[in-house]
Amino acid sequence: MPSFLDPTILAGFVALFVVIGGAFLAVNLFVGWLVRPRLPNAEKLEVYECGEPAIGSSFVQFDLRFYVVALLFIIFDVEVALFFPWATVFGKATQLSDPALQTVQADGVSLTPAAAGLLRELGIDRPVLPDFSRIAIPGGVEVDPSAVAVAPPAAVGLASARQDVTRAGGLLARLAVADMVTFFAVLLVGFAYVWNRGDLDWVRATSNERGAASGR
Repeated sequence: MPSFLDPTILAGFVALFVVIGGAFLAVNLFVGWLVRPRLPNAEKLEVYECGEPAIGSSFVQFDLRFYVVALLFIIFDVEVALFFPWATVFGKATQLSDPALQTVQADGVSLTPAAAGLLRELGIDRPVLPDFSRIAIPGGVEVDPSAVAVAPPAAVGLASARQDVTRAGGLLARLAVADMVTFFAVLLVGFAYVWNRGDLDWVRATSNERGAASGR
């Protein structure tokens, strides 16, 4: 059975995405060219650049605030792209923690192909059953770090092994949520900072002048 981590399959997915995206764009442009009205007039044929009136030659320098707003848009837009890998990890962790997914073989000491495949897609090269039996409660016995990476003995029941896999998936999902909450907090703090500075006010200088004039 081919793995989705196979470079050939990944390259095929990327190529398919590019072809479908290009075809979608081309079809929309062609349909728009066919159906849109063609009513040229003097106003439509005037030079227009991002809301700024065309004054002087084409080498006129635009207001610096235009570039600030554009830069902020690009920053926030690029950061939104980080949702895609996060959603992948969160979705696979949630699927792994779902009790309805058969995660442990009948022997109780090995993972099913479905669970092992999810762990490999999460970046674990040689996935094994997690073992929480030797992890101490805070204030108790010291934790043995190697216990987490070693498959539990055969004496561990099937139900206990399934519970360990479910717990591992749940911990990873909660960690992903905490990571995204932290990301959002940093993003909102930065947004509030530039908003408080007035960098999002397109007519900041005019507003300050009016405020100073009204306070006299």
